[in-house]
Amino acid sequence: MKIATFNVNGIRSRLPHLFAWLARESPDVACLQELKAPDARFPIAAIREAGYGAIWHGQSSWNGVAILAKGADPVEIRRGLPGDPDDTHSRYIEASVGSVVVGCLYLPNGNPQPGPKFDYKLAWFERLIKHARILLASDHPVILAGDFNVVPTDFDIYDPKSWKKDALLQPESRAAYRRLLAQGWTDALRTRHPEEQIYTFWDYFRNHWQRNSGLRIDHLLLSANLATHLVDANVHTWVRGLPRASDHAPTWVQISADPKPKSATAKRVAKSERA
Repeated sequence: MKIATFNVNGIRSRLPHLFAWLARESPDVACLQELKAPDARFPIAAIREAGYGAIWHGQSSWNGVAILAKGADPVEIRRGLPGDPDDTHSRYIEASVGSVVVGCLYLPNGNPQPGPKFDYKLAWFERLIKHARILLASDHPVILAGDFNVVPTDFDIYDPKSWKKDALLQPESRAAYRRLLAQGWTDALRTRHPEEQIYTFWDYFRNHWQRNSGLRIDHLLLSANLATHLVDANVHTWVRGLPRASDHAPTWVQISADPKPKSATAKRVAKSERA
C-alpha cells in the first residue's frame, strides 16, 4: 500500500501534473494540500475518470485539503481540526481508507514572525498534538500526512543560515514537531533515510530547484502499529522538474500490507474525542 502527500499549490492549474503523477506512480492514497479552490470547483469528475475517489475540504484562493483513494471512496471521519470552532481555514481532513485512518493536513506557514500568523501556527500545532494523541489512543493504524511547514533540524535544509528568521525553522516550531513525534509517531522519510539530506520543497527563487537547495517540510508520520509495516519512503522529485510545477514534490511511504486495528474502528476515533 503506497500513501503519498503532495502540496499541489493550486489544483486546477496543476491538474495535468497531478494526473501525470497518479498515472505514473499509482499511489493507493494521495493527500493533497493547497487546493486553492472552493468545494464547488474541486475537479471530482476528472479525478474519478483517473480512477480515484475523493473527499475534499476546499477554500477560495488559498488552503484546501483532499484525500484521494485509488478505486474507492475514502470514508470521511472529520473535516477541520478540532479545538477551535472559530477557525475557518480549510487545513485538515480525515478519512478511513481500508483499515488505515488518514489525516491530511496543511499546517500554517506562520510568516512573518513574530506576530499573529506565527501565534496562529503554534496554536494550530497545539490542537494537532492534542488530536494526534487521541488518534494514537484509538489503536487504529494511523498516518498523518501533509505539509507541516516545519524543517525539523538543520540537516533538513540546504542552508539554515539563509532561513534563520523564517517561521519554519523557529525553536518553537521545531519543539512542537518533536513533541508530536514523542507521542510515538515515526517520521517515515527520515527513518528510511537517516543519513541523507533529502528534500521535499524548493522555492521559486535563485534557481533553488536547479541547485537542489531544498527543505524537508512534507512529512508522513506513522502510528506505531503502522510503522511496523514500513517498507520504504521517498520523494518523487521528477514532478518538481515539470514546467510550471508546484514548489513541492510528492512524498510517499510504502507499507507492506493493509494492517488491521487491534481493537478499534474508524468510528471509535470520533467517539473517543467526544468523550
